[in-house]
Amino acid sequence: MNEPPYDPDARRDTPLALKLKERIRREGPLTVAQYMRACLSDPEHGYYVKQQAIGAKGDFVTAPEISQVFGELIGLWSAVVWQQMGSPRRFNLVELGPGRGTMMADALRAARIVPGFMESADIHLIEANNVLIELQRKSLAALAPNAQWHPQIATALGPDCTIPAAPTIILANEFLDTLPISQFIFKNGQWWERAVGLNADAHLTMTVLAEPDDTFSPTLGPDYVAQDGDIHERSGDLVVFATTILQSLETSTPYAGLLIDYGHSRSGVGDTLQAVEHHHYVSPLYAPGETDLTAHVDFEMFAQLMEGTGKSNTDGPTTQAELLGRLGIMERASRLMSANPNIAHEIELGAARLMAVPGMGDRFKAIGVRAPNLPPLPGF
Repeated sequence: MNEPPYDPDARRDTPLALKLKERIRREGPLTVAQYMRACLSDPEHGYYVKQQAIGAKGDFVTAPEISQVFGELIGLWSAVVWQQMGSPRRFNLVELGPGRGTMMADALRAARIVPGFMESADIHLIEANNVLIELQRKSLAALAPNAQWHPQIATALGPDCTIPAAPTIILANEFLDTLPISQFIFKNGQWWERAVGLNADAHLTMTVLAEPDDTFSPTLGPDYVAQDGDIHERSGDLVVFATTILQSLETSTPYAGLLIDYGHSRSGVGDTLQAVEHHHYVSPLYAPGETDLTAHVDFEMFAQLMEGTGKSNTDGPTTQAELLGRLGIMERASRLMSANPNIAHEIELGAARLMAVPGMGDRFKAIGVRAPNLPPLPGF
């Protein structure tokens, strides 16, 4: 890997950093998954518990914030899938990690042209951040005044779900990348789980657990031969999402989902854990709880998990550019430009950024998941 474009040794003693240091002194090094979960979800200092994060004044900008066309196409995609389900009189439209509510608002505004869709939709948003929930309420006040919020995906969509059983469409943009990952590094002929500990100066540092993990085996095919320094990532939360949460939906009523995130279409080795502050990369250890911490999604592993249950089908993965192109992004952008000539250049730039290759167009991937009785999903 290339040298990161930041000082990898820079550290800031945030409130969460001090809390984690005390925990490490008491309990020993934290696994990468434990560290990532604390950084994002600590009830006092977790990034997704208290930060607004999204937007020009935040740490990053998502596709719905770049162009309204993105959410509009997702809305029309949802309407077509609803029709594929037989246009049920009641169905759940669920978004995971809805940000500021921009994508859902754009989606509903576009989908309301489809007769019966809005009247049949029960809107559910899964969000733990109270600051973002208030922004989402404002964004959706006119379009979805009866929307319901749920703090956790496991309780909202799991086996004992709080979302009523009904045909369900799930939307997720930049959600899977926030699920904590474990990392394993190969050295001296063995796999060791990576962890976060303290160095001699009491700064957070990457290390490994005291004993090798003799149970770990990478899922990279029979031709893969591990080399010293290889890092393999695995997300236990992604496994639960694919094999438990989604499968519990399929056993009662049909479901379909569209999941868009940055990641790789084929499983591989490498360290993808990254942190962003004010639109710039920083070390994942730099400022716990105050930077966006994510990891690339292994879409091949996710598809294998889904298909392995025997209860679900997957479509894709494909690149974001390919998906949006098939859904008609250029046609929609052209119509918007014609109707709004004073901002036509901004519309064109936004669409181009979403489709850029190299760039967001190929860095982001999309995968469709569906119950076996549904046809292939639009755009795949």
